[in-house]
Amino acid sequence: MLFIPGTFSQTLPSNSHKTYTYEEERTRHMGEIEQLVRRAKKRDPDAFTELMQLHEKDMYRTASAILAQDADIADAIQETILTCWEKIDTLQKNRYFKTWMVRILINKCKDILRSGRRVVCVEEFTEQETGSTVESEANLEWKEALQGLDEKYRLIVVLFYADGLRTAEIGKLLQLPDSTVRTRLARGREQLARYYAETEEGGGRK
Repeated sequence: MLFIPGTFSQTLPSNSHKTYTYEEERTRHMGEIEQLVRRAKKRDPDAFTELMQLHEKDMYRTASAILAQDADIADAIQETILTCWEKIDTLQKNRYFKTWMVRILINKCKDILRSGRRVVCVEEFTEQETGSTVESEANLEWKEALQGLDEKYRLIVVLFYADGLRTAEIGKLLQLPDSTVRTRLARGREQLARYYAETEEGGGRK
């Protein structure tokens, strides 16, 4: 099974009669995730499937920051899903499920890079054939934007902007000081701004 953005519905239960602040919405969302994790730990396959559906875009974006080939990205995500299912009972704090999952995913991506399975280094990435139905136009543009980033900035940018992790969480995940994460994030943001400015001046993506 190939897990890519858009494969599943990602609709969360919502209360249309109340407006939440960002922090309230984050807390509410975390509560829903924790409930699903508790059920998944009891080997509830439906709860686990929903967990994966809610995080599929985050997984795709994170993996695409490290790997270039769609097949490798799909492999890393599927191996992560399998490992999460097998080891979810080892997660000590349910609220840290996402950080735990992303750490597993990053390690799976690194394993693929080391093994050389169908790998094209990120720096050597070229646009995939447009006949593929795997990626949308937006995903292609996202990948191309990432290629303009130095490697040490790329993953941090994805974890912060795409996955929604805070700098302290990223620092813990990557074993970096928070100040280093903030500096790299700022520099990555500057590089992205230059990329989009140059794209607009050049008449868009070719």
